[in-house]
Amino acid sequence: MKKIYWILALVALAFIGDRLGGLILKKAAEASQFRYSRLYNGSASAEILLVGNSRGLIFYQPYIEEITGKNTFNTSYNGMPIDLSRVFVDDYLQKYPKVEKMILDITMCDRINDQLIAGFNFYTPYSKRLSKLIEEKQETMYYGAQFSHLFRYNGEIFLRSLKYTVGGDDEDWLTDRVMNDYITQNVVKEAPYSLNYKNRNDKADTDSLYILDQLALLVANAKSKEIEVHLVINPYYPPFADKIINLDSMKMDVEKLTGLKVKDYSKAVTDPKAYSDYQHLNKYGSRLYLDLLKKDGIL
Repeated sequence: MKKIYWILALVALAFIGDRLGGLILKKAAEASQFRYSRLYNGSASAEILLVGNSRGLIFYQPYIEEITGKNTFNTSYNGMPIDLSRVFVDDYLQKYPKVEKMILDITMCDRINDQLIAGFNFYTPYSKRLSKLIEEKQETMYYGAQFSHLFRYNGEIFLRSLKYTVGGDDEDWLTDRVMNDYITQNVVKEAPYSLNYKNRNDKADTDSLYILDQLALLVANAKSKEIEVHLVINPYYPPFADKIINLDSMKMDVEKLTGLKVKDYSKAVTDPKAYSDYQHLNKYGSRLYLDLLKKDGIL
């Protein structure tokens, strides 16, 4: 009988420890200046909303704010898929009515990334949309986090948020690295590159949305709120852009689905010193690009 009591006591202790530890980590995440923490803690109000994946980080916020005098918020993250981005954008637009314009790089619609989606599990207490998406895409991870609150915080994204709990600028993720001559010269050896934007999600049901359908729903929601929406193709290193075999077809498909023109800047920045790699501008290159957006009235 005593053994049963000890077992019950240990179970109770583990449960209390899990809930107490989860609460402590929850408070840490809420206090962070990480962009998604700010989204949900009410401190992310801005006039310009920026949307993308790692290529969306070239919307260099300090410079945009310098040349526009407007506050910015960027939902971009490395490997960000459009279905997750739609959750964050819809949550943002519901919470912050101050948004005047949204700029979105359509080349983010090149992947499904369910593994990354699960990494944002610790934000589910603040978003029904995010909870639903994670439950649909990563059911085991979702229910594991419901059972164990500590489990929610077991991932790289929470650790990144901790960095901004003790300070730091979340708007300065862009690198100053420059491609070396070896990289620039070897672009000719690169194989043809395809944007995988017509993939369905990994569920077999016939109602699964195409990636571009998710984009169309995101854009429609923004337009319904009378937000000025700009769809762009951010720059690639031009010799690499020539390797992309379906960029024009993606552009046409996006325009058909959204009813908006896509402004193509894929080859607009030609200086090799403006790139950190074939797909990403550095800070110098970003300034060149953002000057073009300013000149064209997008910023």
